Amino acid sequence: MKHRLLFVMAIVMAVGSCTSIDCPVQNTVRTYYALQKPNEKTDTLKDTLNIRSARVNGTDTLLLNSCYGKTIFSLPIGSANPEDTLYFRFSNHPFLAVDTVWIKKENIPHFESVDCSASFFHNITAVRSTHHAIDSININTPLVDYDPKTVHFHLYLKSHD
Repeated sequence: MKHRLLFVMAIVMAVGSCTSIDCPVQNTVRTYYALQKPNEKTDTLKDTLNIRSARVNGTDTLLLNSCYGKTIFSLPIGSANPEDTLYFRFSNHPFLAVDTVWIKKENIPHFESVDCSASFFHNITAVRSTHHAIDSININTPLVDYDPKTVHFHLYLKSHD
């Protein structure tokens, strides 16, 4: 009887110590880019686009591979530096155009629970680019969080028809 009581108490304590916090395992912090045409709502990517990101150690990593025919695409955003450097390579554009995009941001620590891993939201403060294939890039919504419906950047490409 004493062992049964101890067993029941152990189960009650174990159940009572569980948290009800749902850590955002599936949620990722990503930036969303919408292709735009001047005076129009959207544009479609007619070039094959590859995007690489510069790393702190001098190497780069592929973030987007062979994107074609899209109106919106997403990229992860870094939390190690106050500025991300991205290389947009347009394969079908004359001269295999490569544009560099610099995104300045504030990295904001985001706390869910002590049970959850650390995460960062971001406040985009500035964006600039070179202009080989990119005409311009503008900030649409500066706050980057878990919301996958938010478009953060409007990307305008040069026409090469």
